[in-house]
Amino acid sequence: MADILIKNGTVIAIDPERRIIADGAVAIEGDRIVAVGPTDIVARNHPAREVIDARGMAIMPGLVDSHAHAGHGLIKTLGGGRSDLWYRACQGAYTVGSTPEFWHAEAQLAALERLRFGVTTGVSLLGGGDSVMRTDEAVYGDAHMEGVLGIGTRSVVAVGTTRPPHPLTYARWKGSERTDYPVSFEQQFATCEELTGRWHDSHGGRLHVAMLTPTLHQENLDAPGADDAVSQSRAVKTFAEERGLVFMQDGHTRGSVRIANEIGILGPRTLLSHATGLDDDEIAICARTDTRIVHNPSAIASILARCPVPELLQAGVLVAMGSDATAPDRSADMFRHMQQCMHYHRTHFHDPSWMPPGKVLEMCTIDGARALGLDHEIGSLEPGKKADIILVDLRRPHLYPANMPEFRVTYFANGNDVHTVLVGGRVLLRDRNPVHVDQDAVLDAAQRETERMIERLDLHDLVRTPPMFWGHARDTDLIE
Repeated sequence: MADILIKNGTVIAIDPERRIIADGAVAIEGDRIVAVGPTDIVARNHPAREVIDARGMAIMPGLVDSHAHAGHGLIKTLGGGRSDLWYRACQGAYTVGSTPEFWHAEAQLAALERLRFGVTTGVSLLGGGDSVMRTDEAVYGDAHMEGVLGIGTRSVVAVGTTRPPHPLTYARWKGSERTDYPVSFEQQFATCEELTGRWHDSHGGRLHVAMLTPTLHQENLDAPGADDAVSQSRAVKTFAEERGLVFMQDGHTRGSVRIANEIGILGPRTLLSHATGLDDDEIAICARTDTRIVHNPSAIASILARCPVPELLQAGVLVAMGSDATAPDRSADMFRHMQQCMHYHRTHFHDPSWMPPGKVLEMCTIDGARALGLDHEIGSLEPGKKADIILVDLRRPHLYPANMPEFRVTYFANGNDVHTVLVGGRVLLRDRNPVHVDQDAVLDAAQRETERMIERLDLHDLVRTPPMFWGHARDTDLIE
């Protein structure tokens, strides 16, 4: 007997046949899918202890967000859109201004946001990614992991080292007392090893660890410490390969892929985010090395330069999609980012034929799973895979009439249309409400820890409304 039967819905399976079953069902035993097909057949063969009636809903695999940042959830909008002020907040919080309680509260807030938007698997870089990581001590990563576990979603947490020169100054807090201390590359690396040993592929595969180093641009190679930067990147990449971890870099643009290739850190388990301004040679490098790309269409990086997603796809490169949430002006709503992706590239080509909705939906499901090395477990509705499933309510004015559901969920749906979410066969969201989480407690903790961080770093000026917020066609204060 099955544990859960979801029936009477429109199944959008994203399986190899890309089946769409108008009156479909999914049967679940334990944490895995055992059957997907027409309701009458699946219900007859798999009677269940619990039945979920998905009438009027799309039954889909949980969405995959392949790039976001832990910590950013408590810093979003600080600085009012000015990048220099935003980075000031990030750099301070992720070195000297945060506590384990900060990381736990932010992890819960971000995971709850993902849950409510139907994102069942997400990548979270433990800090700013390209510039600063909270890997001075394992206690911060532990707090983040525990926070995600409390929500119940699936997470790939990227930990790693920062750009030389070292040591860097970090701080721990006891009440209002701050203690500064230097942190070396070796200490950060040891912290990453500790977190990998404790958390990777743990808790039924709900938590994974990935490794990360700063992206190297030409100015980094021309600066003091360049040799250390190269050798450290290679050391972290080697560790990732030895442990079977995905290796990530954030913020690739204009020549950095060529540098990564020259120092030997690309390959099928390397995942590069943003990848804007790539030339034909760099596209060919990604194809030849089978390096994977994460496109973040709503990010500021995609405003400053374009990620050539259609060209990468035509060259045979695997491209997933990320939210880059929540920094500083975007959420974890992957429906929003799918729509942004389509308009972004169609506007570039002045041609609406680019990036069909089915392709962008693949980028947020099976392609994201492939990029993370998890496509044998998640990313589609197939027997044997983990039961990470979302129900999208199609009985909404903006999603009616009820034809062509595969178009409607991609063009018109938003995260608030997600009605039910299961991760590993466990119902976490029902009728848009979290089942096992006190949402108010999560929100209150997030507010409390944000206010404490602002007080520690004296960032009160960053929460004021900018002078050009109202009544102007352009905020010239944002021009650097």
